[in-house]
Amino acid sequence: MKQQQVKQQSVAVLTRIRKLLLGMGENDGIVFKLVVYLLLIGIGFIYLYPLLFMLVNSFMSLDDLVNSMVKWIPTSLYTENYEKALQVLNFRKTLMQTILVAGVPSIIQMVMTSVIGYGFARFDFPLKKLWFALMIATFIIPPSVTMIPTYLMFKDYHLLGTLKTYIYPAFLGQGLKSALFIMIFYQFFKKLPVVLEEAAQIDGAGYLKMFYRIAVPTAGPAFIIVFLFSFVWYWNESYLAALYFGNKLTILPLELQKFTDSFTKMFPQSGGQGNQINEAIKMAGTMLTIAPLLVVYFVLQRWFVEGVDRSGITGE
Repeated sequence: MKQQQVKQQSVAVLTRIRKLLLGMGENDGIVFKLVVYLLLIGIGFIYLYPLLFMLVNSFMSLDDLVNSMVKWIPTSLYTENYEKALQVLNFRKTLMQTILVAGVPSIIQMVMTSVIGYGFARFDFPLKKLWFALMIATFIIPPSVTMIPTYLMFKDYHLLGTLKTYIYPAFLGQGLKSALFIMIFYQFFKKLPVVLEEAAQIDGAGYLKMFYRIAVPTAGPAFIIVFLFSFVWYWNESYLAALYFGNKLTILPLELQKFTDSFTKMFPQSGGQGNQINEAIKMAGTMLTIAPLLVVYFVLQRWFVEGVDRSGITGE
């Protein structure tokens, strides 16, 4: 009898240990959580390492850069790198132009793709499937195929060197990655219950009123997603900006590409070491270029995550 009690106690102890380590469903125990957190930390480190490396090194002096003993913590916060980078990038003026170049087409594209997506989701019209397929084809075709014809068309209409080269395509639903944004709105509006619009029609609402009073409020997360992605893509699109704008407009990524040449012209070497460009100054320029995007993401990330989550839930 005593031996049986000892055996039962041992089994009970083992059961409690198993529940503690593996949990009830073997997915909420310490082992499972430890594995998940280790994976998340590892993946997060892979993504954050380049950003942290740039941030730390951008505050290093030349002595810290050549000192093998200095790795992650600089001996002092050396802000002269940012002072020079601000001058080389002509940061205030260039930032305003970049916000204009990225923001205006993004807002127009967001509005127009929502209208097009709503039209495809709610209306039946002749050759609808053909038009939808052609819209998808504009996303599949590489931009390099249509770049030269588009440039020549803008040249014939005297649009080069102005923001109109971005505004007109966005207004016509042909901005950067517009087909993808139309698909996002199409999926959101397709999930919208038809009974809501039928009830609005009974109350005398027209299609335009149904769109901005019913469809738009329910697709708020989609608008955040489209604006954020569109803003980032227009912000980083340096090749088309250089091709269409020339010397009339500039953006931060373009100024970053010619950072070394601009630095050499602005701070010519005069025999001293203080005017030599180094990796810390380049990284300071890079951080200044991506910092506005990080601010935009941190401001909109709550709605962005909500939009991504809702886009994958059927019936939302």
